[in-house]
Amino acid sequence: MSKNVAIIGLGLIGGSIALAIKAGHQNAMITGFDVNQNQLDLAKALRVVDDTASSLEEAVQKADYIMIAAPVVQTEQILEQLSSIKLKDGVIISDVGSTKLSIVSHAKKILNPSITFIGGHPMAGSHKTGVTAAKSHLFENAFYILTPDDAVDRSKLHDLMDLLSSTNATFVELEAKEHDYLVGLISHFPHILAASLVNFVSDRNDSQRFNVARFAAGGFRDITRIASASPVMWRDILLRNKDVLLQMTEDMKLELDRIQGYIKEENEDGIFNYFSGAKDFRDGLPVRSRGAIPAFYDLFLDVQDQPGVIAAVTQKLAKEEISITNIRIIETREDIMGVLRVSFRSETDRDNAKVILDRDFETYVDDK
Repeated sequence: MSKNVAIIGLGLIGGSIALAIKAGHQNAMITGFDVNQNQLDLAKALRVVDDTASSLEEAVQKADYIMIAAPVVQTEQILEQLSSIKLKDGVIISDVGSTKLSIVSHAKKILNPSITFIGGHPMAGSHKTGVTAAKSHLFENAFYILTPDDAVDRSKLHDLMDLLSSTNATFVELEAKEHDYLVGLISHFPHILAASLVNFVSDRNDSQRFNVARFAAGGFRDITRIASASPVMWRDILLRNKDVLLQMTEDMKLELDRIQGYIKEENEDGIFNYFSGAKDFRDGLPVRSRGAIPAFYDLFLDVQDQPGVIAAVTQKLAKEEISITNIRIIETREDIMGVLRVSFRSETDRDNAKVILDRDFETYVDDK
């Protein structure tokens, strides 16, 4: 039997879900809707969806599945709209939001009990946005968390997993509250720390006789990359995971007090064990696994400080249709080799680029 799927929100995530479903279900008919007409037109032109709708109601009326691929606040608003639309009997609704408790609770409160809502969060992404960056393999080997409540029919959960099976993600079932604690710990709170560190340094930039920003490149810039994420998105996420993050900020104060005490007391063993424990845990993290924060796949090249060297690299990659997400000279001085860091969307792109560039440059990967 054919599956009618409505994708609400045709950005990177919604577009990638549509492509994955199309790749695995030839009988799926995918209708897309987005408030951004340009994204909607691009999705149709790129054949990400089979058809588009001019309104939310038009998109969902015949749908067997409705996937809401929007930020958390907009997801709640879309659920409000869906609650007033006559939907098909047996429809399954899911979302992709990075907080779950507020969305699952809201859905349960406003949707007709005959409608099945299953919260979802594919823990994958890209440093690019929009439907033009959508890939059918975006979620491959990533964790895809589903948060059905106790009232959800297990057969409905299996139907949704079957629809999404062609994402080739690893499904994990959690309670919504468990999910929010987990992503708060490994994604939301690290973003707070990165932004706090940047603001801490920025506030001291003008109070010194030297320009702090000039020296805050290299490693500092690397460990604070995630502070460049969308302020609007993170405002909404933090407010929707408020209780978890408030507790974590209190716990972090105690953690800083601990290391402050070691320093004040000149406790050599305490300081050593503090960094040793962190190193052991960090070194034990999976290198190949995909987590809540998109990974950076960097390739480093030793290059001469001479005109045209960056163009030579990008032209070779463009010829092989390998896209890059970022390129930066880490260090160059006259008459010595510099280091060029090229970032890619995936490990596969980086590995292919290394093969190509190895012919003319000395390249290396640092996955520590």
